Amino acid sequence: METTISYNPATGEKIGETPLNTVEELNEAVQKAKIAQQKWAQLSFNDRRDIILKMRDYLTVNADRFSEVISKDAGKTIFDALSTEVMPTVLAINYYAKNAKRVLRRKRLRPGNILLANKISYIDRVPFGVIGIISPWNYPFGIPMHEIIMALIAGNGVVLKAASQTQEVAKLISEVVGAAKLPEGLFTMLNIPGNVAGDAFIDSGINKLFFTGSVPVGKKLMKKAGERLLPISLELGGNDAMIVLDDADVHRAAAGALWGGLSNSGQSCAGVERIYVQANIYSRFMEEIKRQGSKLRQGIGTSYDIEIGSMTTESQQKLVKTHLEDATSKGGLVTEIGTVDPELSHGFFHRPYLVENVNSEMLMMQEETFGPLLGIQKFSTIEEAIALANDSNLGLTASVWTTDRKKGHLIASKLEAGTITINDHLMSHGLAETPWGGFKESGFERTHGEIGLEAMTQPRCVVDDFLPGVKRNMWWYPHNRSVFEGLRGAIELLYSKSIPVKFNGAIKLVKTFFRTFTENR
Repeated sequence: METTISYNPATGEKIGETPLNTVEELNEAVQKAKIAQQKWAQLSFNDRRDIILKMRDYLTVNADRFSEVISKDAGKTIFDALSTEVMPTVLAINYYAKNAKRVLRRKRLRPGNILLANKISYIDRVPFGVIGIISPWNYPFGIPMHEIIMALIAGNGVVLKAASQTQEVAKLISEVVGAAKLPEGLFTMLNIPGNVAGDAFIDSGINKLFFTGSVPVGKKLMKKAGERLLPISLELGGNDAMIVLDDADVHRAAAGALWGGLSNSGQSCAGVERIYVQANIYSRFMEEIKRQGSKLRQGIGTSYDIEIGSMTTESQQKLVKTHLEDATSKGGLVTEIGTVDPELSHGFFHRPYLVENVNSEMLMMQEETFGPLLGIQKFSTIEEAIALANDSNLGLTASVWTTDRKKGHLIASKLEAGTITINDHLMSHGLAETPWGGFKESGFERTHGEIGLEAMTQPRCVVDDFLPGVKRNMWWYPHNRSVFEGLRGAIELLYSKSIPVKFNGAIKLVKTFFRTFTENR
């Protein structure tokens, strides 16, 4: 039997082994999920909620252990594991348990016009059926768990392809979902190689696919899904901009840049990558970010006194090196920050760097680096800053740093990104109520929040004719000139600006209206 061997990326230590699943097993899982989902969707919301809440309770009890396993499997610090994966998941479960019923309940629509006031319209939110999820390795617990929770509480079944690089975290997902004691077959997690997973999921019979990953893979999946007319949600890359105005709290802005850019060793699609600082505070900002950056400690993530861990994969480590070399060859001025654990001798570590004198020709300013590099550039005017921030084919997140909140909101309204944060960055993924997704090639559709819950369902419209005594609509057969004039009179009555025309229109409408109470001839 083929297996995936898991290694701690910080130490090189083997930490686990997981059997590979086949495409045939995927197809079987989807069929089982379809059967289980039919019964699951018939449960009351309160019953589904109570079952889902068991996950929250289990995760609360086991938060320390889960954080340690995530740290060892992904290389991130135990603080990152707790604060950006475990805790947001707990908060999300609680949010959806409290709010999903309200969001997904039947909604009555307001009548659109008086002529059809006898039609009452409703929107029901209907589960898709079986949701397929292909999740990434950078947040291997938090990202899939949010989508699993939303899918299940909305009445769907779930088949998950967990990231091959973090299979020990995948086992945690199975463990916490298993604690809820879901109906057999409703949830299945599989270890399928990434090079076959996309096509296999789309061909498996799932009813919708959620993918988080790179832009190139997202484009391939979208093309394939289009052939099947399969609904797909894509959350792809980011090259996220941070704008620091001259009235910003420089200390806070520098601290936010370091955390937003270096958390998870920079392997955050919504993390800070491009920093634009107004010219008259540029020197102060650089002094402050270097001062704070010098105190950062890099080492094995399971230590409680480490801020920056290792990268998760060797290939990503090499990509960061490529971007750094490219920047220096094109005039970038590099400052290495932080200190390294002297005992560090193994692992996929990459030191964090500040890169000044950047330009748009550099790879790190054009593409998603996904690593601990912060490109910093000065600007003069707000218009220039907005243009620089929007100069990207990606648009996942951005941030504005200012003490003038009105100005901050104005700039935010001009930025081309799915989420704009004022005086903070990256953390909005932890706000369960906020939608998550991007503009441009960062993807489309949204997960999280009310919009995310709706994305797990299809809208079904029900129109009810409630007026008693009405035998037929005015426009039903048989047709004649009188009927035509009556309908034309309705338009005149409602929308003509001439009083005499309105009056004549009313007369024509009334003559025709009475036919609605007669049997069709």
